[in-house]
Amino acid sequence: MRIDGKRSLRLPSTALAVLGLLLVGVSATPAYADTVRARQWHLDAMRADDMWKTSTGRGITVAVIDSGVDDTLADLRGQVLEGRDFSAQRGNEHTDIAGHGTGIAALIAATGSRGAVNGSYGLAPGTKILPVRMRYNEEEFGQVDAGAEYARVLTKAIRYASDSKAQIINISLAAANSPGRKNVGTPALAAAVRYALAKGKLIFAGAGNSGDTSNRPQYPASTPGVVGVGAITPQIKRASFSQHGSEVDITAPGVDMYHACPGGTQVCESEGTSDATAIASASAALIWAAHPDWTNNQVLRVLINTMKGNEKSPTRNDDFGYGIVRPRAALQDPGDPGPADEYPLPDLAAAASESASPAASKSSEAADSDRAEGSHGTVAAPQDEDGNTTLWIALGISAAALLGTAIVVLSMRARRNRPNSPFVPAAPSVPPAHQPYAPPQQQYPPYAPPPPRSHTPGSPPDGAPRQPGQQ
Repeated sequence: MRIDGKRSLRLPSTALAVLGLLLVGVSATPAYADTVRARQWHLDAMRADDMWKTSTGRGITVAVIDSGVDDTLADLRGQVLEGRDFSAQRGNEHTDIAGHGTGIAALIAATGSRGAVNGSYGLAPGTKILPVRMRYNEEEFGQVDAGAEYARVLTKAIRYASDSKAQIINISLAAANSPGRKNVGTPALAAAVRYALAKGKLIFAGAGNSGDTSNRPQYPASTPGVVGVGAITPQIKRASFSQHGSEVDITAPGVDMYHACPGGTQVCESEGTSDATAIASASAALIWAAHPDWTNNQVLRVLINTMKGNEKSPTRNDDFGYGIVRPRAALQDPGDPGPADEYPLPDLAAAASESASPAASKSSEAADSDRAEGSHGTVAAPQDEDGNTTLWIALGISAAALLGTAIVVLSMRARRNRPNSPFVPAAPSVPPAHQPYAPPQQQYPPYAPPPPRSHTPGSPPDGAPRQPGQQ
């Protein structure tokens, strides 16, 4: 799971007036290009405004199994239901220490209610969010038992979501088995997934963010019956960090993602298969809302069949799976949704068949072993078992720069097992133009990365060297 905390566009009224005049001359209304919505490139690429004329996801509930969802944010006000807290930590399901779950919920269901400048939109703003909170405890980083606990709690969370009114279960979390163990991809987790499918649910999970390092299979994305989601860039390329392999079923935008988040200035930019999973879940919500009589299998089948190149027969590869989500195509011409009771991906049937070859199943031990010792040449240490990374991007602008044209992008790369203090904005801010930044290097165990460390603007945190393309 990767969280990128950023500085927001929440500007005081005087700053808004000054900035508005700078951008549009005599008008006090900021130009569209300098709003959070304008930074949400994926909504434009997917032609969200056109889709919303047909479907906003109204009537669909997405269970977000994550770090909690803060229901006090303006963009999520009225969107977040009462859920369940499995974290055994302070607060409840509406408490989000990490900020990750709230960002995922915003990518799915934010309504832009915060206003023309700072408001962000989810791809399916008509949906409701059912928060299901998982544990967030950086003190557990590096413990081998953390993977087993992650799987145990995740199993409970999936079963709870399966018994709820949510149609879609979003799991923007990922963890790998510890070397030589099956402590994450457990039979109990697989049974919980089968239970969810039997209850008519669709499950989407992030494929993982260690594609440029260990690329080990992650769970629950590698569990048969879970739709594993990889991430693409604005250039429609596989993100370098995005997992590649049999667990990747589909891909979705997952780089330079702007959305609401709790704390600080309440606007974040992030990247990761977590974000891509949210977009995949929202895509399914748009389709399901337009066809409420369809089953989970039919919604997924149409989502896959309407991906580019799959019109005649779905084909896949390890980078993109069956393709990039195109809910607009599904809404325009869904085609035949097919059998209501037949799961459209082959991994579930393969796992159930004793004669299935290892290559046919996401969860085969052979696949785990091959990937762990494959072309990347290294096996991740136990403390890296989730294959996840965190890149914190602080978007800042100084008071002087507010009156000029420069926009400063400060990058903060969180370090593993290093305690950090919350980032406090030094000045009002606006989002920068899109800039590519370096792929992540660090990995984290289950649950979440530590919060970012405050640092001097203009310098990387903890003396870390800048990477090519990093601001």
